[in-house]
Amino acid sequence: MLLKKWVPNYGAWRNEWDAIIELYNSYNVTGLNNAVDTEWKYTDCYFGGSFDIPTTQRLRLDKPYLRVDKDALCDLLTNHEMYDIIKYRHISKSIGLNMHTPSDSIVHDEFGSTIILAGDKDDDTCTVRCKLIVDCTGHETSLILRDIREPYRNPGYQIAYGVLVEVEDSTHNNQSFGPYAKNAMTLFDYRTDHIPTSTDDNDNQLKSAIDSPTFMYAMPLSDTKIFFEETSLVGRPAVSFEVCKKRCFQRLEHLGIKVKNIEEEEYCYIPMGGPLPQRNQRIVGFGGGAVMVHPSTGYTLCRTLIAAGDVAKSIITNIKQDSSTSSLPNPDKIAAQAYHAIWSPSNIRQRNFAVFGGEFLLKQNVIGVRGFFDGFFRLDTPTWHGFLAGWPGLPNNEKHESWEARIYFGLLFVSKLPFKVAADLLSYILLYSLQEGTALMQSVTPIFGNPQSYEYKDLPKLFNIGDVAAKQEAMNMIRESLVTKDIPVAFGATTKSLDSVDGEQEEEITMSNAEQDVPDTPKEVIV
Repeated sequence: MLLKKWVPNYGAWRNEWDAIIELYNSYNVTGLNNAVDTEWKYTDCYFGGSFDIPTTQRLRLDKPYLRVDKDALCDLLTNHEMYDIIKYRHISKSIGLNMHTPSDSIVHDEFGSTIILAGDKDDDTCTVRCKLIVDCTGHETSLILRDIREPYRNPGYQIAYGVLVEVEDSTHNNQSFGPYAKNAMTLFDYRTDHIPTSTDDNDNQLKSAIDSPTFMYAMPLSDTKIFFEETSLVGRPAVSFEVCKKRCFQRLEHLGIKVKNIEEEEYCYIPMGGPLPQRNQRIVGFGGGAVMVHPSTGYTLCRTLIAAGDVAKSIITNIKQDSSTSSLPNPDKIAAQAYHAIWSPSNIRQRNFAVFGGEFLLKQNVIGVRGFFDGFFRLDTPTWHGFLAGWPGLPNNEKHESWEARIYFGLLFVSKLPFKVAADLLSYILLYSLQEGTALMQSVTPIFGNPQSYEYKDLPKLFNIGDVAAKQEAMNMIRESLVTKDIPVAFGATTKSLDSVDGEQEEEITMSNAEQDVPDTPKEVIV
C-alpha cells in the first residue's frame, strides 16, 4: 500500500457523520469527530432563472453540513497500530474470472491467495500470502471484473474544478462572500447569469452552459478564505476541466469576488453508475472498486465508511465459522458473502432506483436540472436526505430502502416538480424501462422479483456426479456386451459414487477391463 496525500475535499451532512462516529466508536475506533475542520449551520441552494424563480432567490436548507479534515481522516484510518503498512503496489490485471496477468502475480487456491507486489526498483518485489484480497484502488481498478452480461449503461462522469482562494478585503463583508453567506455552505448554484450574451462566441458559451450545466459549490472557511468548486454533476462524455475552470472564474468575477491568492487547485473525477462487479470473484472490491458511488449524486465517503462495518463483520464471521467447524476457511464463500454485504438484492434494488435518477439528470439541460432540484428540496427534509444518503445505516435511509417507500417518494416528488419536468420524467420512466429491462420496475414493485444475489452457494452434488442411474445402466449393459471395450470415463472414472437419487448406499463403480467377464474378441466400436 502506497500512502500519498489525500487531495480531494470531502463534505458531509452532520447527522451522517454522527452515525459514522457512533459505528466506529463501537469498534473502539475513536477520533472521527476531530476529523472535521469546519461546520455550517445552514446549506444554501440557488435554482433561479427558470420556472419564474427569480435569479436572486435563495433556497435555504435548515440542515448542518461539514467539511472533513482530509489529513486528519487519513491519519486516523491509516493508524499503524491497527495494521501493518506494506509500501508496495500491485502489478496485476484480471483477464478472466479469477485469472490474472502476469500469470503468477496473483494465484488463488483452496486456502487463500498469493499476490506479488512491486516496489520502486525493478527487482524489488514482495510476496504476500492471505486468506482474502480486498481491492480499494478505485472505480477503474484493473483487478475487479464488471458484470456486462446484464443490461447496463456505461458510467457517467462527475467532473469538478476546485480552488481554495484568499480573497481581497474589498470583496467580503462580515456576513458573506458576494451572495454566499459565511454561516452556510452553498451546495448548488445553478444560475447562468454570469455567462455574457453579447457576442457570437459568448452565445456559444451560453448554449454550452445550458446544454451541459455546471454548478458552484462553495465552502467559506474564514473571513478571507473560501473553497469554490465548479461541478458538472454527471455527463457522458465528461465535461472538460477547462470548461469548469473557465466558468468558475467567470462566475466569481460576475459576483464581484476578487481572488487575491490561489492556495490549492483540485481536479475531481468521479465515475457514477455503470455495471456492478461480476459474481463469484475471489478478490473483493470495495468503495469505487465495488461501484459504491451514489449514481445520482457522486457521494461516496459516508457510504463507504458506514458500509465498511458490515463488510468487515461478514469477513470475520465467515472465517470464524469455518474455524469453529475445524474445516479450512473457504475463500470463495468469504468473498461471496463480503460482496453480499455490499450488494444484497435489497441494496441493488435501491441502487437501480438511484441509477435511473442519475440517467434522467444526465439528459437534462440546466432548465430541467433547476426544476428537478427545486422540487426535490421542497420535499420534507428526511425524505430528500434519505435519497442523498442512500445506504443502510445512514440516517433517513428507511425512507428509500423498501419498494413501498420508493414508490411513495416517486409519487410525492412528481407532485413537487414543474409540469414540464414532471412530464419529461414520466415519459422517461417508460423509455428507460423499455431499454433497460426490469431493473427500474424491480426497484418499485415486488412483481418482477429480486436481482441475482451475490450470496455463496455450495455446488450441488449432482453437478459433479450426473445421473447415477443412467450411468449404472450403461455400465451393466457394457458388462453384458459381447464386445471388449473400456468403460467410458464419464461412466466409471470416479472411485466413489455419491448417494444415488433413490438413497442407495455408496458403492465402488470403477472397473478395469480385466475385471469384465467378456470375450477378448476385438471389434471397432464408437462410444
